[in-house]
Amino acid sequence: MNPAPETDSLVLGFIGFGEAASTFAGSLNRSRPACVHCHDIKSVQDHAAVQARAEPLAVIAQPTADALCRNCTVLWSLVTADQALPAARAAAESLRPGTLYLDGNSCSPGTKRAAAKEIEAAGGHYVDMAIMSPVLPARAGTPLLLSGTQAARACEQLNQLGLNAREETGPVGTASSIKMLRSVMVKGMEALFAECVLAARRAGVDTQVLGSLQQSTPAIDWAAQAAYNLERMTHHGKRRAAEMREVTVFL
Repeated sequence: MNPAPETDSLVLGFIGFGEAASTFAGSLNRSRPACVHCHDIKSVQDHAAVQARAEPLAVIAQPTADALCRNCTVLWSLVTADQALPAARAAAESLRPGTLYLDGNSCSPGTKRAAAKEIEAAGGHYVDMAIMSPVLPARAGTPLLLSGTQAARACEQLNQLGLNAREETGPVGTASSIKMLRSVMVKGMEALFAECVLAARRAGVDTQVLGSLQQSTPAIDWAAQAAYNLERMTHHGKRRAAEMREVTVFL
């Protein structure tokens, strides 16, 4: 275990640096921090791509999770749901005592509690963080729901960085319960959109089906919503599938 940092200065690191992490990093209040660290198994060899996603904030790509954990006092875990617990276990091996660990992965409450045990056994402070909407186009305005004993402290730090964090009173698992059960409805509706529109297109009647839906419920722009849902599902299909497997475990 590495020695505790000498100061309380914020050194922010991201485990995983895909769309969510890079969007948050690029949206931070410029007063602090001056840079962020990251480790992402897909982009660690391509620093130019990593930097471009978080402009104008400077990004230091760490070659290993161990190096990332040794350099940071606040860690965000933003990987796929199936990698959330392995990421926490790997971080615990080199975590600085007192490190704030923000688990923003879409996991079941049981997975979050298992990850919390790993982090807290290593001397870290675990926070259950639920990202309650797509990060684009909201960016810094994306609502973040936090629970656990360190949630209030984490909310204060995140809001000072210009983000939109709110504490949900309760233990680890509270925020993720809300996120997971919301996903039953949100992701379920998106799956129905896909099933309906793709089948209608194959049958050659998608225009008519969408027109009928538009007439029945004019408050929704059905064609625009279908296009948006299909794009998001195509682009983030693997991550969303992992999230829904966690929802199934929870249910």
